[in-house]
Amino acid sequence: MARTAGLRERGISRYDIAQGVTEKAVLPIRRGWIALPQADPMLVDAARRGVVLTCVTQARRLGLWVHADDGHHHVGSAPRGPARAEAGVLIHWAMPLIARHPDSLVDPIENVLALVADCEPHERALATWDSALNKGLVHRAALERFPWKTAARRVLAEAWPFADAGLETYLRPRLRWMRIPLYFQIWIAGHRVDALIGDRLVVQIDGSTHVGPQRAEDIRHDAELTLLGYHVIRVGYRQIIDQWNAVQDRIMRAVAQGLHLTGPA
Repeated sequence: MARTAGLRERGISRYDIAQGVTEKAVLPIRRGWIALPQADPMLVDAARRGVVLTCVTQARRLGLWVHADDGHHHVGSAPRGPARAEAGVLIHWAMPLIARHPDSLVDPIENVLALVADCEPHERALATWDSALNKGLVHRAALERFPWKTAARRVLAEAWPFADAGLETYLRPRLRWMRIPLYFQIWIAGHRVDALIGDRLVVQIDGSTHVGPQRAEDIRHDAELTLLGYHVIRVGYRQIIDQWNAVQDRIMRAVAQGLHLTGPA
């Protein structure tokens, strides 16, 4: 993908560009934009619309944790840009934190996170921010220097770079009310556990990779934890997302029985 103005600045003539189009070596997308035939379809679509990919759409492309696909392509446009509302496309008109270069078809990560914070519920946004910190795409010290809006400031205040998967992020705000010591991503018996409540109650979350050899290793580790005196509650994606009340009830009952304490309750 390229803007023809940018190509001309690099010494490629109008004739050469036109010849490439004639020979179908490149394809005209819209006025001022051309693409190779094998170009990324999402980028081609962004160029055609005069927008950038942003928010959860670009977060997903970066490999960040995002909630289940809402069926929309999230794009960003200047307040008086050429974008037009269409089915399946959600346009963000907000002024970006970082100016968008005319050649760019994807938003900078900070713009992506700002829109995620405004667009998504707090827990989901926090999981995406945690993921960005965990992957090293952003750093807290730099993020703290930006003039975030209220929602993003709240997310940044709670963001944590050590969450290994988005589901773990959901546990932090949901269990904080219990006023019991909570530890996340700590090592016990040679493996990390997702959460430790008190001294002895372990919560493990199964993602999509917990099958086959991984599942067998999880079972082995659960047994080892039990022999060491820990109590393990293992839950899956759907339980965290759709059946949280049942998960919370299980944890509350375990705490009421003193299973989070060392020694007899």
